[in-house]
Amino acid sequence: MEVLKREEKSNAFLETEPVGKLMGRYGIPCIISLLVAALYNIVDQIFIANASYLGSYGNAANTVVFPLTVVALAAAVLIGDGCCAYVSICLGANERDNAHRSIGNAVVLCVMGSLVLTAIYLIFQEPILTMFGGRVNDETFRQSKEYFFYISLGIPFYMFGQAMNPVIRSAGSPGFAMVSTLAGAVVNIILDPVFIFIFKWGMMGAAAATVAGQILTALLAGWYLHDMKTIRLQKDSFVLRGSLISRFIPLGICSLLSQVSLVAAMAALNNMIREYGAMDPIFGQPEYAQIPMAVVGIVMKFFQIVISIAMGLAAGCIPVVGYNIGAGRKDRARELFNHLLFAEVAVGAAALLIVELFPGQPMRAFIIRNLP
Repeated sequence: MEVLKREEKSNAFLETEPVGKLMGRYGIPCIISLLVAALYNIVDQIFIANASYLGSYGNAANTVVFPLTVVALAAAVLIGDGCCAYVSICLGANERDNAHRSIGNAVVLCVMGSLVLTAIYLIFQEPILTMFGGRVNDETFRQSKEYFFYISLGIPFYMFGQAMNPVIRSAGSPGFAMVSTLAGAVVNIILDPVFIFIFKWGMMGAAAATVAGQILTALLAGWYLHDMKTIRLQKDSFVLRGSLISRFIPLGICSLLSQVSLVAAMAALNNMIREYGAMDPIFGQPEYAQIPMAVVGIVMKFFQIVISIAMGLAAGCIPVVGYNIGAGRKDRARELFNHLLFAEVAVGAAALLIVELFPGQPMRAFIIRNLP
């Protein structure tokens, strides 16, 4: 009877294949997915910096709005990574009802949460931008408001795509999760120069290109959930259950905190730049005040790439760890943890070497064209 149950379990290869192989199979697509998600804002900043009519003001505006997109990402990974971990545990323990109901509850929570966040952003736009340093000068604040308004309209699609990405990995399709995110980024890269350089839509164009990509990613995620083979969603799946939510939400708290810490750091840094930059004889002048904020934003984008790689390694392996814990194979979970520690140290060392040996190269893509 026990053998029969084990044969019926989904994703059984997670319990049998070598840990190192699984780490690559799940970690690499997740790294690519997170890098692509980070590229949305990075690509916007590159094209904005090279548009003569936007330049440093646009880059500063992008820096102001960036942490606010991370807030949405933090809420999404709280739900998505938590659900991913719990679903993987359920599949390992062959608890299929809890698996499909958890995904359905995650979908409902994500939709509700994204609509609430969008409403908050639209209603309290100016106070929020002020809190994140947007009033460094009038032109930066104007461009921040333009960019933030259209980015806010895409929050429901962005959160849904990012929250469902780890859920799709937990269902055994890390490749599809990567491709769905990559498809949206390609759309963004194609539309950015069209909207910014050809149509001259400015910050609205950069935001519109981003939202278009996010919509595609969300649609692909929804299509996958509708046709999942490993887990079948039912009407019953979307009935909110406090007992399930209380199990998977705590599993996503670490992912939430890792993103929130970046938001807090950016908010503090932006405001310090605005306050202390005013004391500088050059950057205290209104026409130059946005430049330090634009520069800091560029540096933060590079570190966002490093963070995405480090987080992708860990988040990508959540389905593997969860499944083996559910199946009672804590020895394999421990082995994977040791592999991850070594890999994370290697990523940190590589990033340090790049920054110390080649500090200028990563910054050249963001050359600002309209310095006064």
